[in-house]
Amino acid sequence: MNNTFGTRVSLTLFGESHGPEIGCVIDGLRPGLKVEEDFIAHRLALRRPAGAIATARVEPDPFRIVSGVYRGRSTGTPICILIPNTDVRSGDYVNLSSTPRPGHADYTGSVKYKGFQDPRGGGHFSGRLTAPLVAAGAIFLRALEERGVRLGTHLARCAGVADRPFGNPAEDLEALSRGSFPVLDPRQGEKMKAAVLEAAAAGDSIGAAAKWKEAAGDSRGGVLETAVLGLPAGLGAPWFDTVEGLLSHALFSIPAVKGVEFGDGFALSDMRGSEVNDPFRLEEGKIVTESNHNGGVNGGITNGMPLLFRTAVKPTPSISLPQRTVDLAAGTETEIRILGRHDPCIAPRAAAVQDAVTAHVLLDLLEAL
Repeated sequence: MNNTFGTRVSLTLFGESHGPEIGCVIDGLRPGLKVEEDFIAHRLALRRPAGAIATARVEPDPFRIVSGVYRGRSTGTPICILIPNTDVRSGDYVNLSSTPRPGHADYTGSVKYKGFQDPRGGGHFSGRLTAPLVAAGAIFLRALEERGVRLGTHLARCAGVADRPFGNPAEDLEALSRGSFPVLDPRQGEKMKAAVLEAAAAGDSIGAAAKWKEAAGDSRGGVLETAVLGLPAGLGAPWFDTVEGLLSHALFSIPAVKGVEFGDGFALSDMRGSEVNDPFRLEEGKIVTESNHNGGVNGGITNGMPLLFRTAVKPTPSISLPQRTVDLAAGTETEIRILGRHDPCIAPRAAAVQDAVTAHVLLDLLEAL
């Protein structure tokens, strides 16, 4: 039962949603890397719930770095970050102890851990554990910047509202780093927020499809798009250690991610080879491609162009509408209504998480060069 990811730079997550603390351990970082607590706090704020479009559970996340850092620099030994849980309401989950919530890990977690798992707020499966993941990601992001690599994620689609695509990636990444809501067009962001509020008022959660209102009781997810600039050609390997494979492994570890595509993704299947092959040319002595349909990767290895990929984020499964389930204790079918505090749309907060896991994978790969 492994809770650690990474080869040269490893990350371990621990804790439960309603336990006293959650946290992470980073091992394998080179000594001397900048560890800026203000930047960690900033990244955690991007993940933190904000306003009516997010859960009412707002943790201040006063993290503590208890090892591996001295005078603002990594020492080369394991870094441990602790974040307390201070806003818990475990009573909201008492009635769910034997009735697994549809779409959640309640049932599969019970099977996996033989009924000994902590069920409060999803326990170890909870999105709450993305907080230490984002804290670690802040350190990874700074380490990548020292190597000339920058990345950012925007909410490409939500509730039938599409953000504009990446245009000038460098300028767009700079704009994303300054904003609090992860979109490139603020006007589209306001439309997304309005749609999320409408779904929340109906007791549902929201997502990407334009016709979500037509199916009563239905809900959908968002699409996140990430761009990475500054990666050298030659990063990755064929077959089992491809850039796409390693990133997908990490991205699918984010709660609610159900799909990943690179470049034009599934759209490539409807195109001809002459359209998608990204011809090479020389630009000031450097090899570049005329287009980037393949998202900066050929044969599982980076080609030096911007790395582009998208994830599909399913709707939050905790909705207040009645749902059918099974009473595990009684062995009967039943119906539940989920109480507690939940996000009507998790995708905006997931952008910071996607940045974090992307930074981890790429830093781990770069350490092999």
